Amino acid sequence: MKDLIDDATPVAAAVDMDESSPAESHSAGLEGAVGCAEMAEVEALQSGEKRFNRRALLGAGLLSAAGIAAGVAAPAHGLAAPATQDTPVVPAMRSPRPTPRALTSGAAPDRPSMAILALNRMAFGPRPGDIDAFNALGNDDDARLQAYVEQQLNPQSIDDSAFEAYLALWNFQTLGKSLEQLWADHLKQKDVEWSYRRLPAWETERATFLRALYSQRQLNEVLADFWHNHFNAYGWDSWQQSTWVHYDRDVIRGNMLGNFRKMVGDVAKSPAMLFYLDNQSNEGGNPNENWARELFELHTLGSENYLGVIPTTNSGGLYEHPAPKGSDGWPAAYVDDDVYGATTSFTGWRTNTDTGIFNFEASRHFPYQKIVLGRTIPSQQGIQDGEIVLDILANHRGTATFVCRKLCRRLIGDNPPESVVQAAADVFYAARQADDQLKQVVRTILLSPEFRNTWGEKIKRPFDFACSVLRATQCNYDARSDAFFWWYNGMGQSLFGWRPPDGYPDVKEAWSSTMPMLQRWRFVNTMLGWKIGGEGEDKNNLRINFDGIMPANYATPEEVVDFWSIRLLGYQLPEHERTQIVEFMAYGRGTDTDLPADQITERIRYMVGLILMSPSFQWR
Repeated sequence: MKDLIDDATPVAAAVDMDESSPAESHSAGLEGAVGCAEMAEVEALQSGEKRFNRRALLGAGLLSAAGIAAGVAAPAHGLAAPATQDTPVVPAMRSPRPTPRALTSGAAPDRPSMAILALNRMAFGPRPGDIDAFNALGNDDDARLQAYVEQQLNPQSIDDSAFEAYLALWNFQTLGKSLEQLWADHLKQKDVEWSYRRLPAWETERATFLRALYSQRQLNEVLADFWHNHFNAYGWDSWQQSTWVHYDRDVIRGNMLGNFRKMVGDVAKSPAMLFYLDNQSNEGGNPNENWARELFELHTLGSENYLGVIPTTNSGGLYEHPAPKGSDGWPAAYVDDDVYGATTSFTGWRTNTDTGIFNFEASRHFPYQKIVLGRTIPSQQGIQDGEIVLDILANHRGTATFVCRKLCRRLIGDNPPESVVQAAADVFYAARQADDQLKQVVRTILLSPEFRNTWGEKIKRPFDFACSVLRATQCNYDARSDAFFWWYNGMGQSLFGWRPPDGYPDVKEAWSSTMPMLQRWRFVNTMLGWKIGGEGEDKNNLRINFDGIMPANYATPEEVVDFWSIRLLGYQLPEHERTQIVEFMAYGRGTDTDLPADQITERIRYMVGLILMSPSFQWR
């Protein structure tokens, strides 16, 4: 851990103007970059005005469903036959993303050592020394994997004091503030700079990179990235940015090894999600379905369990859910009427605009009877209506399968075998009342045969890639550099920056087409030339330093390439990749002939760039 402190000392300057940085960053906090709309929202909050809905609401359908649930006689409307197992599933209301044309093709790469596999899946790639530390955990791969999984699933048992001391050197102001403090200081307070309003999001962004780069609790960071994506909220709107520390620290990180029902409940009551998906403006006389729809489609049952717009009344005008029954006797899938019933259940759930704390306003609640997934929710229960909906969804077998499939996709491969998905879903469902439910699920996935034996089915997303580059090269990273985030964001995965609610795509086709790969090249080239900057004597020193690392007796192109591929990847490049880089390093000479020292010095940085952009470095 001493290397961490030696290799990455914070610099004093907040922005390094010698980095050839763009004029401003998306996270620099300038009012002009935010726009008049967000300013108006803050002014509206301070003046007590209501916020307009983000999306149009299918009001007629919602009110009709609410009327049926309340026992009001309604005529049958285009009644469809109850769905069977053979009934075609209607696509989700959100249009699916087009599948980009991928560059990846050909035979899958050979599976690397267990250390490489584990450190690229449960961590953001190995730093020098990590592979040796992993291999010291046991006498064989099974013992090492078991030990590493248990270590990472119990983060408090890992001594991370060196990193915590290092993080403190950056003097972040907001990471320890309570929700009430964040609300008062960064949203309610008048006459402050916009950069101060968005400081909680800005500091969370910087701290996230620091943790991924230097914390020993690597699985924590992988899971935080996953759950931020699962419960996606755009972090840079005026309503989210000021309390983003709370969403990251208390809602996501506070629950990611705990209980899913508690987690989804904390998400539902957080100001970040209440404003992002407009439940803040969801009230009995003016319902807004945004939160309820995404709760079903993205957070719990998933679009794979959505049957579409199918009536929930039979030929006699009585309630009858069209979905086939699950093993528990309740509907195994959902339809739009379930979303409408849930929407009215969450009316009145809002943030207190004086304190930022969750508050239920009974006067804005739709108090009458609802029906959701076959369950009748009696009238006049107030806040319990929404709690019952969360109970139904968190305890649904379809939620177990959907969430576990996404976890397996993140931790194993783009198309995880159904065997591991169902094994994890069984644990999710059986442990749904346990405080450590999600820890049990993650353990099941990480110790599965499918985890051990799958490789070459997933590439690093930009955040994974950037962190693995900086970790492998032991970059002297500057967390205050806005220029770095311009370079990083160009790859397409800015932290907390995905505006739609479905989160960044998590399949290789989305990140392996021409433009994403070109942006990776640009990022690597920029990192290899990144200087300290500022006004000190070291301003022209590079942040990635290769001096004195390779033994002096490594002089042939083959020796140089093998040394650096093992240092950066943990193993020698496969021959078809190695050959091209060796020939580049030889520059017309023999590949087993000693190179002049000045030629090694001149070309080594470019050679490292080729290794970092090799197919082998992209896999995870």
